[in-house]
Amino acid sequence: MDKTTPHPLFKLATELGPLIVFFVANAKFNLFVATGAFMVAIVAAMIASYVVVKHVPMMALVTGVIVIVFGTLTLVLHDETFIKVKPTIIYGLFAAILGGGLLFGRSFIAIMFDQMFNLTPHGWRILTMRWALFFFAMAILNEIIWRTQSTDFWVAFKAFGVIPLTMAFAIAQMPLTRRYHLEPASLEASEADAGDVTKG
Repeated sequence: MDKTTPHPLFKLATELGPLIVFFVANAKFNLFVATGAFMVAIVAAMIASYVVVKHVPMMALVTGVIVIVFGTLTLVLHDETFIKVKPTIIYGLFAAILGGGLLFGRSFIAIMFDQMFNLTPHGWRILTMRWALFFFAMAILNEIIWRTQSTDFWVAFKAFGVIPLTMAFAIAQMPLTRRYHLEPASLEASEADAGDVTKG
């Protein structure tokens, strides 16, 4: 399927928009209303992504499915635990996919982030391991926050803490991607060695 590169602001809006909806709905109503609004906003963001760029990123698709499942459990059982543990499940799943892939000499990070970097095999391994550890740390952080802090604090962290932390971590990886970047000629020469690492 053909896909175009989305504008950075559009990508940010589809990622941050549902979280803002979640935060506002929780502030005006309660967590259960916010959960329903969040589910609708997530679906709307995926539809908008498909309409605009003819593609829904794998990471957004997986996240959307888990949001729908755990959001439905939250509303049907009227138990906020499900929506609070949802980020832990997502981060843990991403960490397991990336870490598990490395055990078999493969990197799934290009598929997960819907983009391909031209890196050396060693660069791929380092980048994948770093993101696996980051997701694992975020899973632990979510557990600590929702179990020790108020619901409003957890919602605020989810809406305005997660994305800045993720963006800061991604920016911190730029020196690594520059260090292990492969020019087109070098990439062609090393395809045989990099195949298992760069293909998801």
